[in-house]
Amino acid sequence: MIAPEPPRDCGLCPRLADFRHANARAFPDWHNAPVDSFGDADARLLIVGLAPGLKGANRTGRPFTGDYAGDLLYATLSAFGFARGEYAAHAGDGLTLREAMITNAVRCVPPQNKPESHEAAACRPFLAARIAALPRLRAVVALGKIAHDNTLKALGLKLNAAAFAHSAVADLPGPNGPLRLFSSYHCSRYNTNTGRLTEAMFHAVFADVRAFLETPSRNSSSGGISGGPSRGA
Repeated sequence: MIAPEPPRDCGLCPRLADFRHANARAFPDWHNAPVDSFGDADARLLIVGLAPGLKGANRTGRPFTGDYAGDLLYATLSAFGFARGEYAAHAGDGLTLREAMITNAVRCVPPQNKPESHEAAACRPFLAARIAALPRLRAVVALGKIAHDNTLKALGLKLNAAAFAHSAVADLPGPNGPLRLFSSYHCSRYNTNTGRLTEAMFHAVFADVRAFLETPSRNSSSGGISGGPSRGA
């Protein structure tokens, strides 16, 4: 049975392994290894990104940590009660996630931030195992189309099971019960700078997630997450 996280010396994708090794020579103090999922083992929400950023998670060793995408994501999670503590853009900042976990479809940083399709396929068993290892999982947020498509494939579904669009929602079968897939444009600096994704649009996705998780008929036996977005968030 495959583990939910790849080994630090994973060599399934030679191009990515070579890139990691080159970065380790150039930046020996960086993480430079597959980036493990981060969050609560009892998570009811899983956020799936694309891959670690070179100067973000590949440097810090924590998903979405150390770059702009993390600034927006962690601020949003805090606003909706999924994170506790102060995000300071490094893995030792003490931030914790509450009933949420963050992972990536591809666990190693790819050159130019562009994993190849065969690399996503090689890494997909780890995503499938990560999903299966969360017994209380009820919601998945896919950040971007590649994360969306790889989530469907990790669930053993065809791509036509759910079309990608910002704020799209689909109910899907999961290994531990039904899942609701929420899709969003990726919270990258490019998307926010061009206006493709605004903070309000991103917050709206997580407002929908919170409303879903707190619906008594869906979650009466698992308890809800108290609170909502902070005033002024």
